[in-house]
Amino acid sequence: MTTEQTEGQFQSAVIELAHMFGWRIAHFRAAQTAKGWRTPVQADGKGFPDLVLARERLILAELKSERGRLSDAQREWIEALERAGAEVYCWRPSQLEEIADILRRRARVAA
Repeated sequence: MTTEQTEGQFQSAVIELAHMFGWRIAHFRAAQTAKGWRTPVQADGKGFPDLVLARERLILAELKSERGRLSDAQREWIEALERAGAEVYCWRPSQLEEIADILRRRARVAA
């Protein structure tokens, strides 16, 4: 896989990989409106991570191209989720092997 892919192509690859490992995935897509592309959200939804993945643990992932930058709203969500104890990542195409390792892992069971 080339690292010179769009975020959309990368997202499709991550979703396919996650499905291979048995994850349930949610992604909320933007829609074309008279004012351009918008993702319908309320409250503090702007900047929420791209993917929510659930299996025996919960992962939230923001996906970026190699050169993509996090917006302030995305950074704030990531920081808030991490403070709450969530497993949160910002993934890029060059990390696909690492992503596969993360998605392959099972949760540790507390003794």
